Amino acid sequence: MADIKFCENNFQFDVEDVINRLKDKDIEVEVESCLGYCGDCAVGPFALVNDEIVQGESAEELYEIIKESL
Repeated sequence: MADIKFCENNFQFDVEDVINRLKDKDIEVEVESCLGYCGDCAVGPFALVNDEIVQGESAEELYEIIKESL
């Protein structure tokens, strides 16, 4: 199973919707206070999937990228 982590500081980009959609599919996700990618966090939605950064132009695009990587 994939290890998916989100930064709570990235919620301004609607990643909470991505988290909820993943949880609805019984995918386990973690939300941490900081993932150490502050530059990426400031410019758009992102997550770590198996310790690899994935980014999207929007929360919807991020969700699709994560879904494809599972």
